[in-house]
Amino acid sequence: MSGRADRVTGSTAATPFDGFPESGSIVIFDLEITAWEGSLARNWSGPGEYMEVVQIGAVKLDAAMPMAEQDSFEILIRPEKNPVLSDYFTALTGITNVDLDREAVGFAEALQAFAAFVGDARAAYSNGGDWSDLVQNAGWAGVDWPFPPGLFSNLRETIAEALGVPNRRAVSSSLPAQLGLEEVPGAHTGLGDSRAIAAALRQLRADGRL
Repeated sequence: MSGRADRVTGSTAATPFDGFPESGSIVIFDLEITAWEGSLARNWSGPGEYMEVVQIGAVKLDAAMPMAEQDSFEILIRPEKNPVLSDYFTALTGITNVDLDREAVGFAEALQAFAAFVGDARAAYSNGGDWSDLVQNAGWAGVDWPFPPGLFSNLRETIAEALGVPNRRAVSSSLPAQLGLEEVPGAHTGLGDSRAIAAALRQLRADGRL
């Protein structure tokens, strides 16, 4: 779930995309955040509409083509400001309040687990300003930012330009279909959308569009 505006600066800011590293590993990640009917159009400006991270999903890839998947990551997070998920969110993602009761951890634990997964990856990419939601949630939780400066890049504009579509149409779960690829399971989940982004990047690189 992406599409929010970039909201952070300094050491936590994203860097402009300038091509993929020639070697090593990269991470593609995606977040699911608390949402309500119409919250995207309102940019989460309604009463009590905090953008709390509920799920982090990611894949670690070989930076070189064919960008083979090396590892995967997915974790559920217990929201604090709105602990009960909306019916809209559950219908979109398939994540339920029962799932949270059974599997979710606090944001601090989840962020550290994600940082450990990223490890020594050369870069981390999202299709939108997802890293800024991590920064905001870290601030709410009083958690230090565990990632080095310059790690994160936003691929939304790059992907949209390569596809020849407006930014708003470069939705992570729809990218494979826009390239004539098979549907990637798990649309609107962190891991599923991360794999959808990865599939699109592989094809765009193979086509010489990235």
